[in-house]
Amino acid sequence: MLDRRSILKMAAGGAMLAIVPSAQLQAKTPGKRLAMVFDVRRCTGCLSCTVSCAMENQTEAGRGRTRVSQACIEQGDSFATLAVPNQCNQCDNPACVYVCPVEATYKREEDGIVVIDHEECIHCQLCVDACPYGARRKDETLETPPEKCNFCIHRVSAGLLPACVETCIGEARSFGDLNDPESKVSQLVRDNKVYAMLSESGTQPNIFYIGLPEQADDQEILSLNFLEWQR
Repeated sequence: MLDRRSILKMAAGGAMLAIVPSAQLQAKTPGKRLAMVFDVRRCTGCLSCTVSCAMENQTEAGRGRTRVSQACIEQGDSFATLAVPNQCNQCDNPACVYVCPVEATYKREEDGIVVIDHEECIHCQLCVDACPYGARRKDETLETPPEKCNFCIHRVSAGLLPACVETCIGEARSFGDLNDPESKVSQLVRDNKVYAMLSESGTQPNIFYIGLPEQADDQEILSLNFLEWQR
């Protein structure tokens, strides 16, 4: 059971950000453990990530693989806003994999990326409902598979960064292998207080957040009211 001081409650959709146990951050997996870290202090909300993602992956309008929501935070007598990116969390225990009746969604052993085999997908959309992060964008016509982030797997396989990371003007996004202690993401999670979205759900996400503000009384509970939350 989570300590209330370790929970960052989010008002929209009953979601929350919670401090990630160090054991989860340090857990080793076979192969690589690719992850992304968002530093919300550096995110300007410019949406260059969503634009570059859509262009790189040729996604249809309304089916973007990554998005940024604006949150309003009450801190004493004042309010602050911050941008909160959200996308597929590339979970170690992905709910979407377990509900797929044809195993078209699976987690790659070599790097931990959760992918959709578009040739095998039967467009049932069960994975869309199973994802607790609202990270999968369904096709309303049921003619094509859902859209979701796969860390720009074609770019990563060629030794490049995901498009959203490469084009982030504030350098708010960092990407790399958590199994490599010298990688930037390993250094960030080692040197900062790290949060994950819905980490209490047991999905064990590999998208992490740093730089979240704290209340003046040093409590670790912040209420976030989303001005825009796209599911």
